[in-house]
Amino acid sequence: MTYDLAIIGSGGAGFAAAIAATVRGHRVVMVERATVGGTCVNVGCIPSKALLAAAEVRAIGTEHRFPGIGISAGPTDMAAVVAGKAEIVDLLRKERYEDLAADYGWEILRGDARFVDGPALDVAGQRIEATHYLVATGASPWVPSVPGLEDGGYLTSTTALELRALPASLLVVGGNYVGLELGQTFARLGSEVTVIEALDRLAPGEEPEISEVITGVLRDEGVDVRTSAGLGRVSQRGGRVVAHLADGRQVPAEAILMATGRRPATAGLGLDAVGVETGPIGEIVVDRQLRTTHPRIWAAGDVTGAPQFVSVAGHHGTMVVDNAFGAAARTVDYGHLPRVAFTTPNIAAVGLTDAQAGQAGLSCTCRVVPLAYVPRAIVNRDTRGLVKVVAEQGTGRIVGVHIIAANAGDAILAATYALEAGMTVDQLATTWAPYLTMAEGIKLAAQSFRTDVARLSCCAG
Repeated sequence: MTYDLAIIGSGGAGFAAAIAATVRGHRVVMVERATVGGTCVNVGCIPSKALLAAAEVRAIGTEHRFPGIGISAGPTDMAAVVAGKAEIVDLLRKERYEDLAADYGWEILRGDARFVDGPALDVAGQRIEATHYLVATGASPWVPSVPGLEDGGYLTSTTALELRALPASLLVVGGNYVGLELGQTFARLGSEVTVIEALDRLAPGEEPEISEVITGVLRDEGVDVRTSAGLGRVSQRGGRVVAHLADGRQVPAEAILMATGRRPATAGLGLDAVGVETGPIGEIVVDRQLRTTHPRIWAAGDVTGAPQFVSVAGHHGTMVVDNAFGAAARTVDYGHLPRVAFTTPNIAAVGLTDAQAGQAGLSCTCRVVPLAYVPRAIVNRDTRGLVKVVAEQGTGRIVGVHIIAANAGDAILAATYALEAGMTVDQLATTWAPYLTMAEGIKLAAQSFRTDVARLSCCAG
């Protein structure tokens, strides 16, 4: 069977490539060994944010920020919550993946794909040949080797989303985006949650001020946060698991969630047989155009070791088609790639941190505006958060924007455009901003380079 493009994997990268190639008139086949749709719709962004949104609604019943408003939250019916999440996942998988493939008309084969000489693919004994091949198999949860962990059992970011009963207590190992989101979710649903992080602060890749805020928020919500706390071993006691931390402390819990990252999924693909090189964590080595060490084999998305965002995967998929069939020589630049943790409040950032700017040899200056000076946060009665702008000394060119606030994931788009346009703090400070929005905080942070924003009226431009 001969095709123009054979794709391994049916996630964001694979679908973007299949659409782009089909529109060009190429014959496409896609091979999927599990569920169509890949990580995002099945076990990643969509289901996790669906649970997070449900938990946020329940959390409103435990808050009493507004005088005169009395509400309460009952216990969580976890089976019903998960069933509701599954309805959304099933709907989006059908409408945005399965039906799309049928509409565009490419073929989906079920089974494990393995490269063989040719190059070609072997799928359940069937030989598939193509002009070009795309590996878009994504990544899967990675769990370090910890003595006793396998004996006691553990959850991952995938299996935790399928729990039909809420654990009374949960230990989350890992204080980065996944651990923060799921830790807060389960705490808000009613679990007693402890989050441990081996490094000295939560969200260790973000600005220290943001780490401080999210730590305070979680502690305010009853989460036990422990930093500089590596997991040494795990034992069992009285039907519970006990985490023994490197410093000698012990944390008992009903369940352990290992939020320790994801690794590229390349096992069993037979890459060695066709001369495709992989890196130290199994990632497929690609050049700037996403071509592997074999001239007819490409890779896209998480499997390349690139930033693990579905927006990157989709971008990669269309770029591969342009390069493979149009000789476009497109390359990818992650310099202005926004990132968001959908905690409450959101953590969102684009560009360089203060430390990264220094490592890049830039002389920078920073300003931090607490949400106490942002009118939207004041009327929301929740001023936990801040906006930080990193700018190049002398020119004022903005090189980084960092936010922790409600709806920061939406507001960061404005900052992304500002960095893409090469704006300075003066330009941003004099650009229109809608009043009573969190995005206005970005403008206020830019104004703070020249003005004491504490001495501005609430709607001063």
